Amino acid sequence: GCALVTTYSGTQQSPDNPTTVFLPHSPNNQSASGEKPGGATSKSPNAAKTSPTMTDYLSLHSRLAQVGQEHLLKFWPELTNDERIDLVRDIEELNLDEIKLYFDRATVSMNENGIKLDDRLQPLPEGKLISIARAPLEKLDAYRDEGLLQISNGHVAVLLMAGGQGTRLGFDHPKGMYDVGLQSRKTLFRIQAERILKLEELAQEANGKRGHITWYIMTSEHTVQPTYDYFVANNFFGLKAENVLLFEQGSLPCFEYDGRIILDEKHRVARAPDGNGGIYRAMKRQGILDDMQKRGVLYLHAHSVDNILIKVADPVFIGYCVQEKADCAAKVVEKAAPNEAVGVVAIVDGKYQVVEYSEISAKTAEMRNSDGRLTFSAGNICNHFFSSNFLQKIGSTYEQELKLHVAKKKIPFVDNAGKRLTPDKPNGIKIEKFVFDVFEFAQKFVAMEVPRDEEFSALKNSDAAGKDCPSTARSDLHRLHKKYIEGAGGIVHGEVCEISPFVTYAGENLASHVEGKSFTSPVYLRDSRDPLHGHL
Repeated sequence: GCALVTTYSGTQQSPDNPTTVFLPHSPNNQSASGEKPGGATSKSPNAAKTSPTMTDYLSLHSRLAQVGQEHLLKFWPELTNDERIDLVRDIEELNLDEIKLYFDRATVSMNENGIKLDDRLQPLPEGKLISIARAPLEKLDAYRDEGLLQISNGHVAVLLMAGGQGTRLGFDHPKGMYDVGLQSRKTLFRIQAERILKLEELAQEANGKRGHITWYIMTSEHTVQPTYDYFVANNFFGLKAENVLLFEQGSLPCFEYDGRIILDEKHRVARAPDGNGGIYRAMKRQGILDDMQKRGVLYLHAHSVDNILIKVADPVFIGYCVQEKADCAAKVVEKAAPNEAVGVVAIVDGKYQVVEYSEISAKTAEMRNSDGRLTFSAGNICNHFFSSNFLQKIGSTYEQELKLHVAKKKIPFVDNAGKRLTPDKPNGIKIEKFVFDVFEFAQKFVAMEVPRDEEFSALKNSDAAGKDCPSTARSDLHRLHKKYIEGAGGIVHGEVCEISPFVTYAGENLASHVEGKSFTSPVYLRDSRDPLHGHL
């Protein structure tokens, strides 16, 4: 049981022809072409079976020639019937009119690369930024109550960006399935699912009403099936299956510098995921925006999968945004040092945006306020709030205006002899959109600065890198959980300390378990729902 979602195939421009698929229905639900379920579905249900005719070829050729892409058919005479079907489907999924526009817009943005923004930059005004460390406690409690009330009323959903694989971790599965080596052996997906369950319970205790948090999980074509299988095998971690919806990130073709689309194989177009900013288009195309409306979801917390300390659907953040009537917001952490390579949330030409580290000079990065804190300190951590109304507006208008970011890459290609080569220097471009590029369209934008040690520890590299890796994720969680116990009046000897999300979401309600008690590492506070894995 995963919920039914309507997807529109690939990047077709017309949503008039929705193909309803189970996303993905079951592991053996292969279509005739061997396509994975939940992958882009071909435009007509029979396309997988019918062989392209000469007429099909000619009409396709003339459509491609109009946009300078007819080279995509150059190996047609050599292709088998199945390969022709694959190629036709790949081309059908390109919105040809849009493709040229994408390339033109992308090259404009490429030429702007390297321009410094210093003169056009202002920091976030104080009234737009609340700091958890400096805000009065009663204010934060009021926000938390508001957030829990919205959860009880079923108004809150979470959007998890989980398209990535753990390649840099030496792990060829979805990153969410990674176990950083906690005593509980819980994976990122499980930890986040259990935090959602706990929050539903806390909201119920506060308001006497159980509301459900809908969990939308954005996967990619490579991760959709293993993610689905993993959730099914683990019974959705105790969540109701109908409240967990997987959908797929879109992709865009890769281009040569002259605008011609690259062939990955004689019968396959080279494509790359369209970046985490692809969520807006994917949510519209795959019926997620409609689903939110049907369920009465008013607020969405969006974040990436690889932050082990993520406060999923954080009621304090949600409550703050609701009371501020924000249509869009970001959690930020104070930059550790002027040269930390992290984007900062700031104002450029009067609009909110994330300014990349490379877009400002060292001098600007080093500016400080009278209190000694960095002027541009609001480090972006891919942790955002959106109102449903704002998401609807993005879907209907702003999505088409999202900035395009261009990366020059080494993209495998097929040479004129039909041989697949991997170049040793960049030979083309990949186009991406970033999730934060919608900030500029917000009427009411706010930000919340959170303590890094409580809310942010990214998992990007293997342990060899020494930072943002499994051992740092583990020790950051241990340190925070030790702090929770000490804050509730307990004592912990040693460093290894884990508390199950079923015991506490963010340090609350611990005193009855720990006050006046002394614990020696390794400590694992768990609930009757937590299985012991036999190696504690």
